[in-house]
Amino acid sequence: MFKKVIVTAAMLAAFGQAFATVDVNSANESALRGIKGIGPAKAKAILDERSAHGPFKDATDLSKRVKGLGGHTVERLQAEGLAVGTSGAGATAVAAAGAQAAPSRAKGAPSAKGDTTVAVKK
Repeated sequence: MFKKVIVTAAMLAAFGQAFATVDVNSANESALRGIKGIGPAKAKAILDERSAHGPFKDATDLSKRVKGLGGHTVERLQAEGLAVGTSGAGATAVAAAGAQAAPSRAKGAPSAKGDTTVAVKK
């Protein structure tokens, strides 16, 4: 019986890690700092680069654009729950679609019929 409890706890912990991903293209500073290995300076560098040059396409793009994040570091961060580009879940696609649709409208311009905005809360 004790073994079953331990196995169940281990499975729940593994599934909990799978759902705790943070998308680098939509995360704020506190969400990025929640990833083991990202401190305040790295979170700021990621946010500054993303706001200056747009979303990251993939892990290679992230490692090239953010100083101090090499390929091995990005791989380790992905193992800790960082999602980059198309490797994220469905929330990533929703956030990316919202980010692409927003700049196309002029500020204060009426939206097209059927145009909706989806907010994803993590």
